[in-house]
Amino acid sequence: MTSIIDSTRKNHALEHATMRVLAEHYKGVRMMGHSNLCGFVLVADLPTEIVTEAVLEAKRRLENGEPDLAVHPNCGTNLAVSSLAGSAAAFSLLGLLGSKGKNAWWHYLIASIFAVPAFLLAKPLGPKLQKTLTTDPHTQDMVVRMVTSQKTTNGFIHFIRTGLG
Repeated sequence: MTSIIDSTRKNHALEHATMRVLAEHYKGVRMMGHSNLCGFVLVADLPTEIVTEAVLEAKRRLENGEPDLAVHPNCGTNLAVSSLAGSAAAFSLLGLLGSKGKNAWWHYLIASIFAVPAFLLAKPLGPKLQKTLTTDPHTQDMVVRMVTSQKTTNGFIHFIRTGLG
């Protein structure tokens, strides 16, 4: 039995792989995605047929030994990890510098000086977390059930539904 987390991780991997396939074929296309238990949503100004072909190609490529497609450079995991590291550094330093709950203006400057390197040094952790925690490229036990699209003012919202094979 596949858990909610396992299904979401596989859908997250397929979402990333789909976006990477689309980026290979359509340079410069802007995309945004969000995965869940039942599949994923993809916002992209591309017709349904092209997205459907990309989803199926992405799934095939994941299953044929391209697990790196599951890691996307613009994933929210990357931003979340770096932001958490930078803010943790800043807040920790403010806590150490502040006396009686008050911070001088220069405390914030020092905190910022420490936050930026922490943010930058944490950047390699995002892709590692994607690879080990937030995605699972082993999609052999799932099937793409349906791809539907809704036209919007600025493009399309695509709904990709998956399930157990």
